Amino acid sequence: MNCPHCASATTKEQTKKTALGYQTFRCLDCRQAFNERTGTPFNFLEYPTDIVLLVVLWRLRYKLSLRDLAEMFLERGWEFTHEAVRQWEARFAPRLTEHLRAKRRGQAGRSWYVDETYIKVRGKWCYLYRAIDTDGNLVDSRLSEKRNMEAAKQFFKQALKAVGHAPERITTDGHDSYPRAIRETLSHDVIHRCNPCLNNRLEQDHRGIKQRYYPMRGFGDMNSASRFCRAFDEVRQFFRVRTTTRQQISLAYRREVFLQRLDALKAMVLVS
Repeated sequence: MNCPHCASATTKEQTKKTALGYQTFRCLDCRQAFNERTGTPFNFLEYPTDIVLLVVLWRLRYKLSLRDLAEMFLERGWEFTHEAVRQWEARFAPRLTEHLRAKRRGQAGRSWYVDETYIKVRGKWCYLYRAIDTDGNLVDSRLSEKRNMEAAKQFFKQALKAVGHAPERITTDGHDSYPRAIRETLSHDVIHRCNPCLNNRLEQDHRGIKQRYYPMRGFGDMNSASRFCRAFDEVRQFFRVRTTTRQQISLAYRREVFLQRLDALKAMVLVS
């Protein structure tokens, strides 16, 4: 293992391990001691990295409160407070989002469906802009306090950066801000369809964040709401098994894919 202090490859493994069982090393050049987590965002955590990652994943994927997670892991022998769960989510959810967005770059289709849904933040209704492609795969999502021209432009800019290419066709519900935002942000060549009926697939897809969001009874501030909604959509897309609409998938295959992707996600975050 290379030294995280001077990047030297001349390191020596020590017999002593940390309290959590991580191997320790000493650099023969700079004489600094370090362990497997030194130099990573998980350094100085009082809990194993895989436990912290599992807490954050369960928080994003399942309908669990902060206190629910603390109680569930207490039964498994890990004692921490609900505030620790909140801090881990704030610290590592953006990291998960960054990795998953980079992984799916260029994979979205050329036909987008764009719509907004309501999210309550500090007692005030805000707008979550979301877009999926023809096969139901996530394009992007963005939370905004307003529903206007500037918000639509910012969403399309963010979606274009995340996907890496402009769509050939966009379907919306006909809000007045979309035609100009599409022309000025994407291209005059993008075909714009205004039809609420054709956008029903996205209306149904909103149920994912809605079902997860309702038990939380709203968010405390825009930063936490934006962070959670983006991370939730990215994790949901990563574990999505269907690649096309109405695809028939067996339960055994679904479980196999879930375990494979769970291991891949852990490795992705831990290595980088």
